[in-house]
Amino acid sequence: MNTERESETTFEEDSQPNDEVVPYSDDETEDDLEDQEPAVEPEQNRVNREAEEIQEPFKKDCTWQVKANDRSFHEQPHFMNTKFFCIKESKYANNAIKTYKYNVFTFLPLNLLEQFKRAANLYFLILLILQTIPQISTLAWYTTLVPFLVVLGVTAIKDLVDDVARHKMDKEINNRTCEVIKDGRFKIAKWKEIQVGDVIRLKKNDFVPADILLLSSSEPNSLCYVETAELDGETNLKFKMALEITHQYLQKENSLATFDGFIECEEPNNRLDKFTGTLFWRKTSFPLDADRILLRGCVIRNTDFCHGLVIFAGADTKMMKNSGKTRFKRTKIDYLMNYMVYTIFVVLILLSAGLAIGHAYWEAQVGNYSWYLYSGEDATPSYRGFLNFWGYIIVLNTLVPISLYVSVEVIRLGQSHFINWDLQMYYAEKDTPAKARTTTLNEQLGQIHYIFSDKTGTLTQNIMTFKKCCINGHIYGDHQDASQHNHSKAEQVDFSWNMYADGKLAFYDHYLIEQIRSGKEPGIRQFFFLLAVCHTVMVDRLDGQLNYQAASPDEGALVSAARNFGFAFLARTQNTITISELGTERTYKVLAILDFNSDRKRMSIIVRTPEGNIRLYCKGADTVIYERLHRMNPTKQETQDALDIFASETLRTLCLCYKEIEEKEFQEWNKKFMAASIASTNRDEALDKVYEEIEKDLILLGATAIEDRLQDGVPETISKLSKADIKIWVLTGDKKETAENIGFACELLTEDTTICYGEDINALLHTRMENQRNRGGVYAKFVPPVHEPFFPTGGNRALIITGSWLNEILLEKKTKKSNILKLKFPRTEEERRMRTQSKRRLEAKKEQQQKNFVDLACECSAVICCRVTPKQKAMVVDLVKRYKKAITLAIGDGANDVNMIKTAHIGVGISGQEGMQAVMSSDYSFAQFRYLQRLLLVHGRWSYIRMCKFLRYFFYKNFAFTLVHFWYSFFNGYSAQDVSDKLSLRFPGLYVVGQRDLLFNYRRFFVSLLHGVLTSMILFFIPLGAYLQTVGQDGEAPSDYQSFAVTIASALIITVNFQIGLDTSYWTFVNAFSIFGSIALYFGIMFDFHSAGIHVLFPSAFQFTGTASNALRQPYIWLTIILTVAVCLLPVIAIRFLSMTIWPSESDKIQKHRKRLKAEEQWKRRQNVFRRGMSTRRSAYAFSHQPGYADLISSGRSIRKKRSPLDGVIADGTAEYRRTVES
Repeated sequence: MNTERESETTFEEDSQPNDEVVPYSDDETEDDLEDQEPAVEPEQNRVNREAEEIQEPFKKDCTWQVKANDRSFHEQPHFMNTKFFCIKESKYANNAIKTYKYNVFTFLPLNLLEQFKRAANLYFLILLILQTIPQISTLAWYTTLVPFLVVLGVTAIKDLVDDVARHKMDKEINNRTCEVIKDGRFKIAKWKEIQVGDVIRLKKNDFVPADILLLSSSEPNSLCYVETAELDGETNLKFKMALEITHQYLQKENSLATFDGFIECEEPNNRLDKFTGTLFWRKTSFPLDADRILLRGCVIRNTDFCHGLVIFAGADTKMMKNSGKTRFKRTKIDYLMNYMVYTIFVVLILLSAGLAIGHAYWEAQVGNYSWYLYSGEDATPSYRGFLNFWGYIIVLNTLVPISLYVSVEVIRLGQSHFINWDLQMYYAEKDTPAKARTTTLNEQLGQIHYIFSDKTGTLTQNIMTFKKCCINGHIYGDHQDASQHNHSKAEQVDFSWNMYADGKLAFYDHYLIEQIRSGKEPGIRQFFFLLAVCHTVMVDRLDGQLNYQAASPDEGALVSAARNFGFAFLARTQNTITISELGTERTYKVLAILDFNSDRKRMSIIVRTPEGNIRLYCKGADTVIYERLHRMNPTKQETQDALDIFASETLRTLCLCYKEIEEKEFQEWNKKFMAASIASTNRDEALDKVYEEIEKDLILLGATAIEDRLQDGVPETISKLSKADIKIWVLTGDKKETAENIGFACELLTEDTTICYGEDINALLHTRMENQRNRGGVYAKFVPPVHEPFFPTGGNRALIITGSWLNEILLEKKTKKSNILKLKFPRTEEERRMRTQSKRRLEAKKEQQQKNFVDLACECSAVICCRVTPKQKAMVVDLVKRYKKAITLAIGDGANDVNMIKTAHIGVGISGQEGMQAVMSSDYSFAQFRYLQRLLLVHGRWSYIRMCKFLRYFFYKNFAFTLVHFWYSFFNGYSAQDVSDKLSLRFPGLYVVGQRDLLFNYRRFFVSLLHGVLTSMILFFIPLGAYLQTVGQDGEAPSDYQSFAVTIASALIITVNFQIGLDTSYWTFVNAFSIFGSIALYFGIMFDFHSAGIHVLFPSAFQFTGTASNALRQPYIWLTIILTVAVCLLPVIAIRFLSMTIWPSESDKIQKHRKRLKAEEQWKRRQNVFRRGMSTRRSAYAFSHQPGYADLISSGRSIRKKRSPLDGVIADGTAEYRRTVES
């Protein structure tokens, strides 16, 4: 047993998931469905592997080849793939993107093919063919053709409008321009004309059109600053840097035109932060990584121009690879409607068959002996019954609603416009309205069970604000005046005394400003000096103003805060940093920068003051700083208490400390530092060890508290959605501490929440799998499943799990490059059989483990997945869809959310930010997360209610109308908003009716059918009784079947329209006009069809002149109609009255008391109760996810030299710069 279990282990035993890192590449993730290889490698396999490694050590992974300035190279035969039969195309995609479905030639056939996938449309096509056969046709063929063409036409026009919009968007993107080397010069070209191997030039604020290798730029050492909001929603700048060789030789136009470098790299994939390749040029090879690559969708910032070589274009770019597959989305009601239509098919066939059998029997018993019924054709009763079967299929065709689908589409279109027109979802600040980008999913918005949300840019604004601080044990940041008195009225601090203040900081503690300016507390000035000096921020001056470029928004917020408080970072060189200290400029020598990483969770800087003293300044997470403090720190406990308070307020914190260093101590340490810096192996580990030696015995200064600002209304929205029994999962690439902190800030987590982590649930899942294995649970197919909860009932639990633990638990593995080459030696049949069985066992284990994980996670009130890749986000959504059969919604704002958005039943994109990739792939878009509550609780709920009422009414009306023919056959020889939007938001519990499918299901469907059957009986038999023994006032009885039809039709029209009135919750002019106007229109058309004028025009089609006027002038006919309508509707009114009185729904109760509830109660944020010494968590430390610019600063590569003008850089020595526009 142990051997078997070991063979099914996904990771090595000593391989523990790392919470701090994003898991391996998505493209390296595959299912672990294979046996482990033998411990002893077969000899022949070993020889094959070693030979292949020697011959092709690099080409295994790097098979993508790019030749600069040589388009013909990529059109060689061995780069061509067969697309269709003998048609071939290059494996290198062009740069045009296509999101549309049709073109001029494919629209008609493809659209008709899609429409005829609907069972009803196929049915009516068959019906139309049957109606062309004279022997069985009971209705003219055009009675089906005209409405059928209208249905197909309306749907086709709607699809055409949607696709035209996609064409316009694609055209707009594909026709953007940039400069491309052609014929030895830069010429303007459209994006769609760019090809792999082209050399392009981009200017400041340009979007990057493809994935390109950075060759050179206007910045020192060809640095290039980019903004990746389009990809990940983050607005902080990131830098890329060209190779030194290309920076040196590829600055001028003529050198770029003659560049002939050759690149071998990885195939196109979806990993945004990974790239592996080699540049071969000038008989030398140069390694390439992600730091050299600019990805499509990035924006060039703070860089005048840059040059690049196109590596991946169009569909091959990493951004497009992250888009995932476009899925055709249909609502739950759509699927249910199809099954109900199939049910109606069966009912129709049974009815027609029964009537055909009845007709055959009637013919045999009566028809053959009635000379006046002889038709001139000698046919057997069974043959006549067979013909009548098809005739009744045609007569009763209205049972299958031809107009159902087009009516549904019209309703959905109207509901989409209601969303688009909703001013309460309009974001005026950025002029961004809500947009329903699809019209087919509206009612599904009222059935959501799970919401999957990104964090950065979706829940948060990605704007960090300095809120509070603790210095020498005293907390600053509350509303205090200069005398340290608290005030309830907030009066903002005036920073006008500071020439470097940027005017963006909102701070209300005047006492702190007084302390800084008076200098009474040296520790306070030391505190802000540390913030101004200990960082890796880059500075530039634009129009005389300081402009900071930080590796993370946290660090930028701290340096900006120090600037506003009088300690402004002004400039830096490779080994100096200049600070303005309350107006006095001082320059410090930088001796070493000890940069941040995810393991250290801190950074330090060692400087020499102008007086010659050496000091180390350090900032980092409280968990690592407190371990390195000197034991004599008098404010240690006070600072810890302040950290607990900041944590209870969901602020992100850093501890600040310093240390005086003796000259001798520094010199000894510096030798070790220099040695570690040039280590050829394990350099990072050696540096970390050296850093540890100096970062000890630190003196605590205090702590900072930064607010990661949530978007407005996020906690309120989450609270209301939770009350609507909607579970919210946060899926983010952020580190665990940050994600947890945001969970508390938006009230997904509270102090009463028991938090489970990956290691905790891994043990639970392992135990569950053992129990299932012992019961034969994984492999026993016929044992009924036993639902066992993972946690005891009661209590509030949340799950926080990282991407690495997710892969561990879900049995995903990383493909190892050192895998033994497979299938290099023969296998016996027994080996193949065992291999297949092992695959099945592992597949069954993986499926059971994933199901167990979903069951466990769904028992938690909130789930936060952090450090996850885009593919993992989509995988989590898919698991919930697959195993819980629940309706899901995903919301995000970046390209890394696209896969998740496409996977969920409904995708929502946050618009109005820089990144629009998520919006382009979404079904709905708006500018703020808070609008989600209105989209679901108001528009979603209303759309669901309206659609359910309509469908129930539609089926009722069709059966009521059609089954009148059924009852007639026995006598002729067998020839559908409730409460306001404010109350919907006030009472989110009303939403659950959609989640539980309470308003439209098979039970409701059959109730509607039964209602229709009973109505049809009343409509037929009451007029029948009235016509049997009745004489009119003129002494004649209008007993012809046409007058009988007029009576029934009039009663039917009045009944079904009044039924709509009963289903109407709010009366407006529009629906009143529709109901009463429909009745009036019916009578107008009926009198017209029975007039002498139309008989003259079409004598063969309209033969019953005057029937309507003759019948309806009789008072007893009107009494019959009134009686029929009353008998149809009074039971419905009585049942509804009793239901609302005895068994009222939640909606009925609120509707009854709506006047009293009209005063909207404002949502109040949950109060945090701080108890000293009782904090159960640490606040998130405020740092970036990756190392800063320390290496860049220390090397001096970022220091700007005097820049040459653009023309001087790009022109050769003699030629004048010219730009040629190629049209």
